[in-house]
Amino acid sequence: MKIEDIRDKLEKAIIAVATINKKNRPHNIAIMYAKVAEGKVIITNNFMKSTIENLKINPYVSLLFWEDEKGWRIEGKAEYFDSGKWLDFVKSLPENKDYPAKGAVVVDINEIKELG
Repeated sequence: MKIEDIRDKLEKAIIAVATINKKNRPHNIAIMYAKVAEGKVIITNNFMKSTIENLKINPYVSLLFWEDEKGWRIEGKAEYFDSGKWLDFVKSLPENKDYPAKGAVVVDINEIKELG
């Protein structure tokens, strides 16, 4: 499965983002918006603190979202950008108009699995 196959669903969904913290325990947050660009998932850092710290320790993430009774899990390696092209990208999104858009989490996808 390719990200383009589920792009519309992902971009409309609330997404759970899981990282691993410094105690080697899972940390989860829910985000309202993600975008797909260049075959990657792009997430804006508006208010993330622990998630960004976790990515410095372990860059692997798991994203999970549902539509009706069907879901998808995306696993990949994330890189954080607080300047440059990806920051400019998230700052340009209408969804971020009233938010700080401090940075962009860019997920290079390793696997997409359909659930349910």
